[in-house]
This record gives sequence, structure tokens and C-alpha cells, in this order.
Amino acid sequence: MEGMIWMEDYTVKTITPEEVEKLLKEGNDVSIIDVREDEEVAAGKIPAAKHIRLSEIPERLDEIEKDKEHIMVCRSGRRSENASLFLQEQGYKVKNMTGGMLEWEGDTK
Repeated sequence: MEGMIWMEDYTVKTITPEEVEKLLKEGNDVSIIDVREDEEVAAGKIPAAKHIRLSEIPERLDEIEKDKEHIMVCRSGRRSENASLFLQEQGYKVKNMTGGMLEWEGDTK
């Protein structure tokens, strides 16, 4: 229909920092992607996380496995939500870590 905007599903699954920490402690094979900027990551990131800046995600899609679920992380959960929406639109399975690194109490490196 002309003039009508088709609304995709603009919601993403979420996971809490505590749930992520539990998955890691249980030894689960978890893919975590940290989308923060270099200087933020230098201050500490989840050791198992892969760092791909938000602005680089479109050009680095080939580094993200499509058949695996990914947990997206940033400082507060907002940029990672945007990354999650983008990847979801591309057919990836993603969850956004709510609260981001501000609420992360687990190990960092």
C-alpha cells in the first residue's frame, strides 16, 4: 500500500549481565561481541568478547557466524541494541546485554 510503512519487528531479545556471567562460568560456548570504541574497550572488556566497533559491523559481517547466537555488549546497552537490530535484520540470532558494561560485575581484561 502506498504511503504505508511496513514495520518490522523492532524488538530484540535481551539478556542480563548476570545471565551472561552465569553462561560463561558454566563453560558454555558463548559468542559475545563488544561494539564499544577502542578507548572504552582498552579500559576493560569481558575476556571472551570479540571487539567489533559499532561503525565497523556492516563491513565485518563475514567475521560473525550466522548459525550461532551472539550477545551484543556496549557501555550502557543502547549501541548494542542498535547493533542487535541491525544484525537481526541481516538474519543473525542476537541478544542484547541490558545495562551494558555499566552493570557488568564479572571479570574484565
